Parts: sequence; C-alpha cells; structure tokens
Amino acid sequence: MAEMLEIRWHGRGGQGAKTAAILLADAAAAAGKYIQAFPEYGPERMGAPVVSYNRISNEPILLHSSVANPRYVAVLDPTFIGTMNLTAGVPDGGSIIINTSHPKSEIAHRLDIGDRDIRVYAVDASRISEEEIGRPIPNTPMLGALVRVIQILSLDELLQEMERKLEKKFRNKPEVIDGNLRAIRRAYQEVADQ
Repeated sequence: MAEMLEIRWHGRGGQGAKTAAILLADAAAAAGKYIQAFPEYGPERMGAPVVSYNRISNEPILLHSSVANPRYVAVLDPTFIGTMNLTAGVPDGGSIIINTSHPKSEIAHRLDIGDRDIRVYAVDASRISEEEIGRPIPNTPMLGALVRVIQILSLDELLQEMERKLEKKFRNKPEVIDGNLRAIRRAYQEVADQ
C-alpha cells in the first residue's frame, strides 16, 4: 500500500462504530501496518450520532488531525441517509458501505451521488447480526464488509485477530465469539456478491 487509507465510520451510540474502528486498527496492526483509530464525540449517549475514524499505512503516520477526505465510509445506521452528507470529503474513486436491506442502486440515488465516481456497497449487517449473534449490533458484520471492499487484510487475518480480541471479552460465552466470526464471514461474502 503506497498511500495512507483514511476511513470514516458513522453510527449511533450502542451500534459499535467506535469499537469497529478500534478492531480494524488492531487487526491492521497485527498484520504489520501503522494505524490510528479515534472517535469524534457529540453527546455521549445511547442512540446519539457517533463518528469514528481510521488511518492505515505501511509507513509511520505523522498526521494527527481529523479525517477530512476519507476514501472509505462505513455507515452502520441507514437512517443517516438524507439527514447528513455521507459523501462529504469522499474523493472520486472512494467507496461507501452501508448497512441496509435496500438495493445499492436505490441507496446511490438517495445519496445523490450523481455522476461522481463513488462506489456504493450495501450489506444488511443488522439482519446478519440478528441471525448470527442474536442482537442487531452491526459493527462486526460491517467490519467484514469493509475489509472485503478495502482489501487491506485477508479474511483470515481479520478473523484471527477478531477471535483473539473476542476471547478476551467473551471467554465464557463461546456462542458470542462464534456468532461474531460467522457474521464477519457472511458480510464479507455478501458484499462481494454485488
């Protein structure tokens, strides 16, 4: 990777946008990359909008400011479409990955991308999470979808690091670990099928 990748995550408190950014950074670091992961907070409460960021590079990252032009945007809550400019700062050649059951052509129209060169990916991360984990927390499936789109890590690298992290937190709940790993695999595959 010659360039530094910048990623913006949009979610609501409780959906795991901050956690997803941290998990992506940890997986990239385990693969030998230089990383940054940081949130931008408004009011800290369940359901409030949350924005988090990543920077990933093969070289040390000396930049310490907010991300203005993310090449990739992950949207955990589709209700943000039409209420905020999700394409803000995204350069031509960038991508937006959205948690939604709607077709990507409809989402691209609703985002008002027009003739800009921005790819849209749609994956129903909430459904995947509900079916695999038993709770509609879309962060781990969105992580799988994002890694597939970015192709910065292999699926195996992501799953190994995720399993290691989840085992620390859910040591006595193997069903939670297995469910999250299945959710990542499914979203990784489903976003690729588009």
